[in-house]
Amino acid sequence: MHRSRLAGFIIDCKTDDLEQAAQFWSAALGYELRPKHEEPSPLYRCMLTDELGLHVEVQAVQHDSRVHLDIETDDIEAEAQRLEALGARRIQQVHTWLVMEAPTGQRFCIVRPQNKNFADTANQWK
Repeated sequence: MHRSRLAGFIIDCKTDDLEQAAQFWSAALGYELRPKHEEPSPLYRCMLTDELGLHVEVQAVQHDSRVHLDIETDDIEAEAQRLEALGARRIQQVHTWLVMEAPTGQRFCIVRPQNKNFADTANQWK
């Protein structure tokens, strides 16, 4: 048995100026950015959205700009198998997460728990 839930949204930006992109999305969505020195990588800028229970970040990418979602889980392999049974397919393992594609073509990631309320709000699967 494992658990999963929507973790949040990642705004993929094909840009040479991640800070400018992050400032735009921060202003557009009305959420402050986490202090830059607290970011785990220069490729990400996270927004402070604790009250939403969702992770929202701006990410520098090499592919075309788009928005994708993350599904957080306490068992990445079990969640991948569950989603494959629904018609998704594996695209690529990246560090600790897995990129998947829905039957309708949208890409999404399966990640480890991101939110402090994961255990209380996640769906439980058999």
